[in-house]
Amino acid sequence: MSNINNLKRTSLCGANAYETKYYLNEQFSGLPSAVLDELKILCVLFTEEVGGIFTIWFEADGTIALETEYEESDIYYDEISSGLMVHEVRKKRRELFESLEIYYKTFILKEMP
Repeated sequence: MSNINNLKRTSLCGANAYETKYYLNEQFSGLPSAVLDELKILCVLFTEEVGGIFTIWFEADGTIALETEYEESDIYYDEISSGLMVHEVRKKRRELFESLEIYYKTFILKEMP
């Protein structure tokens, strides 16, 4: 995962259906527990429904990016459904993502809102 100091993408969290694991970048473990719970549920449910690996990133400018990938041997992974679900998640969780972007820009990038 990306290092926060290199001003490239920085992982926030993700889930991997192949290893049945959830990942949270420890640098964000201080976020409110309700936000952490929501992120975990979001990531895990995404991979349970679509499969593959789902990751939420902060781009260098602080915007949120949602990414999904899969192993070539995964014959059950559906790219179209995955893309639709990413769009749906982005729409339904817009307020959460906007708040996270403000947090990242303020506390990590040290920008004034």
